[in-house]
Amino acid sequence: MNGIYLSLGSNIGARAGNIARALAELPEHGVRVVGRSSLYETEPVEFLAQGWFLNCVVEVETDLAPVELMRALLDIERAMGRERVAPKGPRIIDVDILLYGSRVVREADLEIPHPRMAERRFVLVPFAEIAPGGVHPVLKKTVAELLAETADRSEVRLFS
Repeated sequence: MNGIYLSLGSNIGARAGNIARALAELPEHGVRVVGRSSLYETEPVEFLAQGWFLNCVVEVETDLAPVELMRALLDIERAMGRERVAPKGPRIIDVDILLYGSRVVREADLEIPHPRMAERRFVLVPFAEIAPGGVHPVLKKTVAELLAETADRSEVRLFS
């Protein structure tokens, strides 16, 4: 399992619609969704004075290099009206690269694997649904192992 995985989240407005809209934009940027988790309603972490999020994880295929993929994701966020007002604060859409195969990228504005994915149930629960055997290339543990070991106890529940 060496796919490219993205995390999508929203806690402003029509959360499920925002995620659906972002997913619909991916092909316009050369990104094809090949797998998708369920939607999960997740408790905010770090910045607690905000509404609950909807989150999911998708597996994608693309010919874009990691930096180009991140640029495309930021373009989608901007087109949807994302404003970065407060760090970790409310957002209409947030799209992050979790893994890009087994590649490790450490640049000023991009880190892959995502530097905090192992500490976040809102990422690990949907990720484990679609790729429990996906391997973190730095920690050398599967997504299922990371989920079992995380200290994060925030609530993550299937969205109906």
